[in-house]
Amino acid sequence: MTDSVVIIPTYNEIENIESIIRAVLSQHKPFDLLIIDDNSPDHTAAKVTELQQEFPGRVFLEQRQKKAGLGTAYVHGFKWAINKGYQYVFEMDADFSHNPKDLEKLYHCCHFESADVAIGSRYVTGVNVVNWPLSRVLLSYFASVYVRAITGMKIHDATAGFMCYRSEVLRSINLDEIKFIGYAFQIEMKYRAYAKKFVISEVPIIFTDRTKGESKMSNSIIKEAVFGVISLRIRKFFNRL
Repeated sequence: MTDSVVIIPTYNEIENIESIIRAVLSQHKPFDLLIIDDNSPDHTAAKVTELQQEFPGRVFLEQRQKKAGLGTAYVHGFKWAINKGYQYVFEMDADFSHNPKDLEKLYHCCHFESADVAIGSRYVTGVNVVNWPLSRVLLSYFASVYVRAITGMKIHDATAGFMCYRSEVLRSINLDEIKFIGYAFQIEMKYRAYAKKFVISEVPIIFTDRTKGESKMSNSIIKEAVFGVISLRIRKFFNRL
């Protein structure tokens, strides 16, 4: 058994799922893989089940009955990983916007260096985003500026979804109290780790927008992130985080 598991939530990722599974499992360092599928009508889960026969003991599947949001999928995965005894737990998208080759960089940052949380950061060395329209880059970049201003976290990419957590970080957080389900979830997890004084490091990556499938971004997700940050800061002020 490896010490690391990569969690990938999916909804209608049939165009990407086989390729991303093979790419993650082909890395020099062994990673297990947990797919959490929200009852994708395109039969993403069926393809995962098929690949489980080829990669026994390395590909796992948790199927949920309906689309319930990114945050709840990751919380489900975190609990599963803690129960299975993994030491390092990764978040990653299915669409190749996160390069599987960068998994080892995040692992190195937590396993060999001092980080408790490693962030695959688009902005720590400038703006490293490929194929996004300028409007989307500006929205993402200034969202992190906004988060830094409100929370005080010295993180350049607060909404990043390419992460590695030491298991003790996840065990220290009451996962049942996580409030947000969209991109605000990523901010909340970082802020909770920050509030508990864990060491958070950013590892520069190049983020490439998906070429297959559809983005899950929506106005409601953006609104949740904007107002959620203020809520988090208030809760921390009153020691309720």
